[in-house]
Amino acid sequence: EVCELNSMKKFAITVLSFWLIAVMLGRLFGLNPNSIDLNAILSTPSAAYWLGADDLGRSILARLLRGVEVSFVVATVVTVVTMTIGVLVGLIAGFYGGKIDQFLMKITDIFLAFPGILLAIAFAAVLGPGLVNLTIALSMTGWVSYARLTRGQTLALRYRQHVLAAESLGATVPRLIFRHILPLLASILVVEATYSLASVMIAEASLSFLGLGIQAPNASWGAMLRDGVRYMLVAPHYVLIVGLSLMSLILAINLGGDYLRDKLDVRTEK
Repeated sequence: EVCELNSMKKFAITVLSFWLIAVMLGRLFGLNPNSIDLNAILSTPSAAYWLGADDLGRSILARLLRGVEVSFVVATVVTVVTMTIGVLVGLIAGFYGGKIDQFLMKITDIFLAFPGILLAIAFAAVLGPGLVNLTIALSMTGWVSYARLTRGQTLALRYRQHVLAAESLGATVPRLIFRHILPLLASILVVEATYSLASVMIAEASLSFLGLGIQAPNASWGAMLRDGVRYMLVAPHYVLIVGLSLMSLILAINLGGDYLRDKLDVRTEK
């Protein structure tokens, strides 16, 4: 089990470090993802184009690196926003209970009644395509998992002895929540945020694939997959490179989440 944990950690660190270094080098060497070369349309990997070129003669490598930047920024912003909203809702519902808990959980259940990606598609369609609208659409659907998780943990911690002792000494509600309950949820929320980061990246790619996310000429892995599918028979390297890149990044993040879950779980023997 220890060897398995170390393998997950090494794989996650290796892949994430690779993408981080690649993005930094891409910025350092000034790779232009929108530079068009009509003589290189759908060209295979070569010395001039290490990963080939797309249907407009643009460097797949440059667009891949810019796409992972955009995807990571969107995923990070959405994760922070959804975690903030969901944790606040869960803390309030779990701490106060009663009608407040019922009201907030009914709202949460309404959102849970629909698949998250379908809600995101609906919001993105109403708001319109674009980076900002995509971020808003994903943020409006991703908070429910944090809310339910936080609410359940808060209910379990609400009447612990240290919380009751602080309450009997006159601690205010904000102090009870943010000083005595929230710190105990930190490890669980970090793990959940890791999985959420990967889910948001997939959702962003899905919406961009459908044309509801990031718009041309901005680079997006989902849009690149959509364009690559059209030329799968004549230029299979295009869609394969983008697909494998997305798979490797999501796999690394999920394995990193698994490692953190096992490492931070106090019930697991170290």
